[in-house]
Amino acid sequence: MSLFDLTGRNAFVTGASRGIGRVIAIALAEAGADVALVARSADGLADTASAITAVGRKAFVIPADVTVREAVDEAVATAIDQLGDVDVVVNNAGGSNFMVPFRELRLPGWEKVLRLNLDSAVYVSRAFADHLLDRGRGSVINVASVAGVASSPLLAPYGAAKAGLISLTKTLAVEWGSRGVRVNALCPGWTATDLNRNLWQDPVAGPATVATVPLGRWGKPEEMAGPAVFLASDASSYMTGQVLIVDGGQAVSP
Repeated sequence: MSLFDLTGRNAFVTGASRGIGRVIAIALAEAGADVALVARSADGLADTASAITAVGRKAFVIPADVTVREAVDEAVATAIDQLGDVDVVVNNAGGSNFMVPFRELRLPGWEKVLRLNLDSAVYVSRAFADHLLDRGRGSVINVASVAGVASSPLLAPYGAAKAGLISLTKTLAVEWGSRGVRVNALCPGWTATDLNRNLWQDPVAGPATVATVPLGRWGKPEEMAGPAVFLASDASSYMTGQVLIVDGGQAVSP
């Protein structure tokens, strides 16, 4: 459908080497966009790039650590140089590789998770601000989490970072709306990715984790493709500052 058509548009996706970021990058390409792919893993980015070129779109691989501001500035400048203009910015880089009660949390762990899940989006958004606002158009998609709209036992830094990302989303939507730039948050629920494979593959912990999810299962990374294309495209042209929750009903479950 033409409302979801991204032909002629260019996208910048962080965390594009695997999981939800890879799925979103490929989905944007399938909708017609050329894509700059950013992550630390050059090999993973190459795989995503191959999938994008297979559907006839251009892919530009930009290895970078998005927790380092200078690296982000360089990656954004490279993307603009290679693509010409950027219409869609997807702040997807994130995750947490540990679960621990808050009382036992080590502060370096807190800082690491905040840098990856919140600071990285701040760096990318700041680096793109002039480009987007001067052009007077664009869609920024911040991939947050249902953890940012509810309590997050054992995942305090991750939940706090995603809550901060949602707040940033709403603030930028207000500040940038009059300049034609939309900013929305996509909030997945429990989604089965390589990052949390040990959890969802566990025969006990896996089902227990999604026991209160009304749809009764883990989400698939591919189920974030449609919502992302919606937020990137004209199908959501009058939508900004919103939190699109895709969680199987988890957030509304008693």
